[in-house]
This record gives sequence, C-alpha cells and structure tokens, in this order.
Amino acid sequence: MMFKLPAVLTHLQAPTCLQQLQAHMTQALDAFILDASALTTFDSSALAVLFESLRMANQADKQLTIQHMPKDLMALATVYGVDALLPIER
Repeated sequence: MMFKLPAVLTHLQAPTCLQQLQAHMTQALDAFILDASALTTFDSSALAVLFESLRMANQADKQLTIQHMPKDLMALATVYGVDALLPIER
C-alpha cells in the first residue's frame, strides 16, 4: 500500500498527516510505501513524520520504504545525521 505525502509538510500539517498516514498503514498487509515526490515545502517536522511512520511500521511489523525523497529533505536528514536510519529507496 502507498501513501503520498502532501506538497506542504510543516509543523502545522504534521499532526493531520500522521493521522491520515496511520489510517492508511492499518490497511496495509506487510509493506507500506511513503511517496515523498509531492513534497515541495517542508521543515524538520517532515523528518519527524518519517520517523514516526517508521516507528508505527515497526510496531505493526510492517516494512516501510520511502520513495522519491526530495534532495533538500535528504540534505536536512544528512545535516542531522539521521539519513542512514531512514529506509529510503535510492
């Protein structure tokens, strides 16, 4: 099952995004894909959403993959030193 992240994901949108993501994840069988291709405006809250998604997937014993991560978000993850912790399809 795939969930497409919104174009804007800042601290204002993060709670709603997580609620929607959790609802979609409960419907997934064993694998869940996050499509980040639409992300154009984001802050560090986007990383928090990704890590919470990973936590939810691990808790539900589902495999999470993040696809099409924007270069700027990847750079932010690298600056924070957490890029290797995320299941990003390269």
